[in-house]
Amino acid sequence: MQEAKDFRSWITDVIKDKSTSSENSLGDGTGEPAWREPLVAFASGADPIFEDFKTHVGALHWTPAEIFEKTFNRKADPENLTVISWVLPQTEATKRDNAGMNELPARRWARSRIFGEQFNSKLRSFVQDTLNREGYPAVAPFLSTDFHTESSEAFQITSTWSERHAAYACGHGTFGLCDGLITRVGKAMRLGSVVVEAQVTPDKRPYTNHREYCAFAVNGTCGECIDRCPAGALSKDGHDKALCKAYLREITAPYVENEYGFQGYGCGLCQTGVPCESGIPNLP
Repeated sequence: MQEAKDFRSWITDVIKDKSTSSENSLGDGTGEPAWREPLVAFASGADPIFEDFKTHVGALHWTPAEIFEKTFNRKADPENLTVISWVLPQTEATKRDNAGMNELPARRWARSRIFGEQFNSKLRSFVQDTLNREGYPAVAPFLSTDFHTESSEAFQITSTWSERHAAYACGHGTFGLCDGLITRVGKAMRLGSVVVEAQVTPDKRPYTNHREYCAFAVNGTCGECIDRCPAGALSKDGHDKALCKAYLREITAPYVENEYGFQGYGCGLCQTGVPCESGIPNLP
């Protein structure tokens, strides 16, 4: 078992080292990585924000204590739980390619959505298993057999765990108009997390509002993601998840299979070719 003082740097290195493996790949035989070096941050399982998510995500959204008890069939003091969240930034080549598209995803973007996310799932499993092996009971909520999504009258679609909200709690970033998280490496990225029974000093959230990094929310400027959305799923009122999902399944999935030769989907146009693609926009 790692000494408590070394835990943060140790698990951060575990995540970063795994991301240098050949598994971090676009899966096209070239060995081109799907993701750049991860960002890692931490939140306390006792942070009241996780109870707040039951209002802002949905009543079924787990607190860290709830998913821990569900997994290990015992209660844990929330003060002894930590949420570990990571950001996997898109490569410059993938962002460049997708920024040049207007209606359908670039090949690299589609491959990152499928093969890059497959690596992200392996990373969740690897971090979870490494922690358990070292004597720290841990669970990746997305890998739980109890994880599921449901229709929601208030939110259209809700789930038992949200990687974006976990990342928000850990201080990675705030939400944009399209509901994507704007981090210090921008909105073009993927997220993962694990809940572990270990005490780690949490990262401070450098914001007080969930839309603080979105220029449109702050002062009504920008809104460039609205024009980038080929599905018409974005407006000044926000993100229509149903339209977005239908476009992915009905338009991009056949395109990816026919043009790129694998089963998958993707879009990400609202995450690329916009001021928050690679960082936090300059705000007054």
